[in-house]
Amino acid sequence: MTPDDKTGGSIRFSPRGVPVIIGVNRVGLFALYMKEVRRFLKVQTQTIWAPAFTTLLFLVIFTVALGRQGREVLGVPFASFVAPGLIVMAMMQNAFANSSFSLLSGKMQGTIIDLLMPPLSPGELMAGILAAAVTRAIAVGLAVALAIALWPGVSLAMTHPWAVVWFGLMGSLLLATLGLATSIWAEKFDHNAAVTNFIIAPLSLLSGTFYVIENLDPVFQWVSRLNPFFYVISGFRYGFLGASDMGPGTVLMAAAAGLLVLNAVLAAGVYALLRSGWKLKS
Repeated sequence: MTPDDKTGGSIRFSPRGVPVIIGVNRVGLFALYMKEVRRFLKVQTQTIWAPAFTTLLFLVIFTVALGRQGREVLGVPFASFVAPGLIVMAMMQNAFANSSFSLLSGKMQGTIIDLLMPPLSPGELMAGILAAAVTRAIAVGLAVALAIALWPGVSLAMTHPWAVVWFGLMGSLLLATLGLATSIWAEKFDHNAAVTNFIIAPLSLLSGTFYVIENLDPVFQWVSRLNPFFYVISGFRYGFLGASDMGPGTVLMAAAAGLLVLNAVLAAGVYALLRSGWKLKS
């Protein structure tokens, strides 16, 4: 079909049933990514700088309460021990907050069709939302690191930069994927808040951020080692301090590989949910 246009030329349409977009819809994927990024940047006081201020308060309180008289943990001052864990904990929590809001807000406001109607595959939809959540996590991590660096006695010199990058990204992606799964499942903001308060917050605070697990009873040490947040925080801390309470280097490498496998399994599950349209297209 070649109808004449206003200038006297012609427009040639593809035959019916022949896809126009082949491969990855890069334009649509980038548009979705920028939409999600601009959403949290419009309220950056709440989404980036407020977490930095709150995390700094955590550092001040625990340093004053537990770090007096030159207390050292893993051979470094207590403040330097706590700081990396606080940074990556803030990154993970904000990655979850960003992705858990994406689809849920559309369902609550009746605008979910704006995400489902564009020519984006389930994989592209998931990739755009997760990439934006990881972007927010990185922005929060940098803001928190800047705030913590202003506190006297804290050293953020990196011993193993690869561990900082790897465990930071794996932790952010883990919580971003869990947040997207929550966004698919939840039907109201109360469901999202329940997951945040009763699952994410306890796992974050009981992950060795403020202590080494050797100080715990053997039973609680075993429970801590079942918590994936523990490996993210300990691995991230290893990148700064060159030491962790996970164990020898083989355990560290196993944790790095295990987080990758866990993220792949969770991503496959979330992809299956998006492809089925469960609680999205009904």
